[in-house]
Amino acid sequence: MAASQACSSIFFFDAERLGEAGMPALDACALCTKPLARDSDIFMYTGNTPFCSEECRDEQMQLDAVRAGKAARRLRQYASGTEARLGHQEYRKVSVVS
Repeated sequence: MAASQACSSIFFFDAERLGEAGMPALDACALCTKPLARDSDIFMYTGNTPFCSEECRDEQMQLDAVRAGKAARRLRQYASGTEARLGHQEYRKVSVVS
């Protein structure tokens, strides 16, 4: 009987599944790790990523933009290096007829 009384006092948030693969828990800010209160606003970004404030969320958005820019530059550098190597290889393949 004690078990049924314990179950009847469980709230929705207490019954959340924690630690699911690929799903951040809604118990702490993803940037500063400040605990999130159940009665305060939670600011979300990229689906299920929680933040304690607009400032933390905006900072994460800026960090993501910088990372995306760096990744795009690396991709362009790699692509231009690949084209240069291919051109050089084609040049070496040309034979001179005597």
